[in-house]
Amino acid sequence: MGKTATESEQGTVDPVQLKGRRLGRVLTKLRKVTRDQVHEALQLQKTRKEPVGQLLVSLGYTSDADVLVALAGQAGMRMVDLGEIEIPDAAIEALPAETASTYQVVPLEYDETSRSITIAMKSPDNFRAVDDLQLLMGFKVEAVVAPAEQIDKVLAKRYTGKTTSMAMIMAELGESDSLAALAGRGESIDLEELSQAAEDNKVVRLVNLVLLQAIKDKASDIHFEPFEDEFKMRYRIDGILYEMIPPPRHLALPIISRIKVMADLDIAERRLPQDGRIELTVNNSPVDLRVAVLPTMFGESVVLRVLDRSNIQLSLDKIGLRNDELEQLRSLIRKPNGIVVVTGPTGCGKTTTLYAALSELNEPTTKILTAEDPVEYDIDGLIQSQINPEQGLTFARLLRHFLRQDPDIILVGEIRDLETAQIAVQASLTGHLVFSTLHTNDAPSAILRLLDLGIEGFLLTATIEAIVAQRLVRRICLSCKEEYVPTDEQLMEMLLRRSEVQQRTFFRGRGCEACSHTGYKGRMAIFEIMCLDDHLRELIMSEGSTNAIREQARKRGMRSLRESGLLAIYEGQTTIDEVIRETILEE
Repeated sequence: MGKTATESEQGTVDPVQLKGRRLGRVLTKLRKVTRDQVHEALQLQKTRKEPVGQLLVSLGYTSDADVLVALAGQAGMRMVDLGEIEIPDAAIEALPAETASTYQVVPLEYDETSRSITIAMKSPDNFRAVDDLQLLMGFKVEAVVAPAEQIDKVLAKRYTGKTTSMAMIMAELGESDSLAALAGRGESIDLEELSQAAEDNKVVRLVNLVLLQAIKDKASDIHFEPFEDEFKMRYRIDGILYEMIPPPRHLALPIISRIKVMADLDIAERRLPQDGRIELTVNNSPVDLRVAVLPTMFGESVVLRVLDRSNIQLSLDKIGLRNDELEQLRSLIRKPNGIVVVTGPTGCGKTTTLYAALSELNEPTTKILTAEDPVEYDIDGLIQSQINPEQGLTFARLLRHFLRQDPDIILVGEIRDLETAQIAVQASLTGHLVFSTLHTNDAPSAILRLLDLGIEGFLLTATIEAIVAQRLVRRICLSCKEEYVPTDEQLMEMLLRRSEVQQRTFFRGRGCEACSHTGYKGRMAIFEIMCLDDHLRELIMSEGSTNAIREQARKRGMRSLRESGLLAIYEGQTTIDEVIRETILEE
């Protein structure tokens, strides 16, 4: 493979001898620095708290290139010079352009028989690239290290204009004789044949392209759905489902089997639902894919929930709260005890709001326990537990054990039954702050829901501090935002008169490349915060109706979801259509 840095940069030292040693020792063994220079850097490290390699460079004893060679040796990897290597076309073709650029790696050698590939990467600690390529492509991967500028040069030279489009892969799949042989076979395909189809390079490339594209487009879910005569693939972006080019119907089984292989599920089991997960690192950020397989009349339907940890806004001032709402919520979550409930339909951002609150409260002096279904994001400093009803581990049972763990703050994923509600009330009465969620349309109707579960009115009023209702509305795309005049019908749906909005400017997105011609990019939350005071508590105790509670709460300063939406419209952040779609008209 040409001369490598094992002979040149790394001298005559075999990387195996360097693996696992301290960096200073590796650099002295490679004769890049002396022992005295390493000792000087170690002394300096006590005050500067920087890595030894960085300190040796800043002291002028070695270079960044030498440190990279040493880091490669420390990881037991060879350092190569790409300028002296002739990369075969077979290696370039084996690794799609999207994958190579996403992981910033260059393939150097590829053996189709053993499906083994040698890749060069910029940093020896990019071990996730190796893991992901093994998972995504099914390769046996050997990694070497090369200078970053050389990798960039090869990526630009060998991969320019080689991006694979969905249409190209679909055309290749249509031409594959081995896959075409599966047509009309229905479920009658033996396991070995199915395994081979799932490992077929074209199927692997299609699934990878779909996953990487979804993550790039910030999709929250990816759907693979078999019907009688077609097989659909859809993304959910900003709460709306978009259809992709559908693959041929006979590829449903290989595609779903490929996803099951990646999620470590049983490809032979097609009659029962299965759940799994795929962990990837895309553009240096961890992405979790939750896989749910459901048997249907025409085969298995698969939904992947994309949990992109780099995309989550775990800060209260970044989730869309207005200044007065932020102040209100911050004072609520600082209370010593009580219950704060966040309510709204599935996928309206309740979990993100609660995580943002917990992140703000996450201090060494505070013990926080969470019971979730499932644990969506692992956060340092929080003790997180996942319920497992099959093993009898319900919210109620977990909560009961939580109280013996001396917590300050407890998060219960959802109040679903009386038992969970009772223990949450008990926890609150014994001096804990409890956060939870409910599925109701707005804040006032959450009170009725809790009373319907069977909680006594006096316990409810003694423990509930506030109910926060929320919705997610799409933001207008900033690249194609334009002023427009809404129709009378639109204004009427918002109960507005033309005369009331003469001085107001309304905006919408025209539709452009940046927002895939939707006119929207990203989402923001709108809130309705109902804080319980003595008047509201009396009304609840006297069994006032939801409408009476709503009316009283609004008199006492509660801004409804519709009103919050209207403020977002006036500020040019969202549109009338979005607010109408996401909020109900108050009685």
